Amino acid sequence: MSGPERVYAVGDVHGQLALLNAAHEAIEADLAASPVSAHVVVHIGDFVDRGPESAGVIGLLLRGEEEGRPWINLLGNHDRMFFRYLAAPGGRDSKLRSEYWWLHERIGGADTLRSYGLSVPEGASEARGAALHREARLAVPALHFAFLAGLRRFWRWRGWFFAHAGVKPGVALSDQAEDDLIWIRDEFLNSRADHGAVIVHGHTPVDRVEDHGVRIAIDTGAGYGGPLACVALEADGAARVLGGPRLR
Repeated sequence: MSGPERVYAVGDVHGQLALLNAAHEAIEADLAASPVSAHVVVHIGDFVDRGPESAGVIGLLLRGEEEGRPWINLLGNHDRMFFRYLAAPGGRDSKLRSEYWWLHERIGGADTLRSYGLSVPEGASEARGAALHREARLAVPALHFAFLAGLRRFWRWRGWFFAHAGVKPGVALSDQAEDDLIWIRDEFLNSRADHGAVIVHGHTPVDRVEDHGVRIAIDTGAGYGGPLACVALEADGAARVLGGPRLR
């Protein structure tokens, strides 16, 4: 994967396997129409929660790894919440607001467990979620747990830096903390600072892909019934959206 001529960045998937398959088909069609000698596909994270097929999404990404596809898979905050739930009964993420937890209906963890065949009642209590932990560890394949544990925090290529949520302004890209890479919002979104690279990120849904000069937002709300964005980035710095409206 050294020296790609083009990188495709795919937004937050959130268990939408059909949309992810469609994005990969669009990438293959784009490569057929405009070939390059080497390319990379960066999946920006949040593979699980809210959608119906989180297990299928992770399975697809694992098969891609096994087949040696040029894919980079980044850690999202939802992926970390799932991992921490599996790692410890009732595991919480310290960055999540205190009134929420992973199986809260607004977060979508129950949808993830259902995709592995578990029966999770609506509005399950935190105590019930802790009781489900053993069932979850038995239902989720060890390879899926290892996949979550091994997700990259960021990836850099030429003048682009890929991270799930963004970066903390004023901190060197090499020194970014994981919490900021997967959780940051306002401080990053409101910044017009030069971060040392153009940040390609998801995490905060937008109606369409947005190019703000110092950053490109590619989460178009697949977790809420929206499309799954895919952006092609060229070695000369050009960026374009596949199969959708132009960058705003």
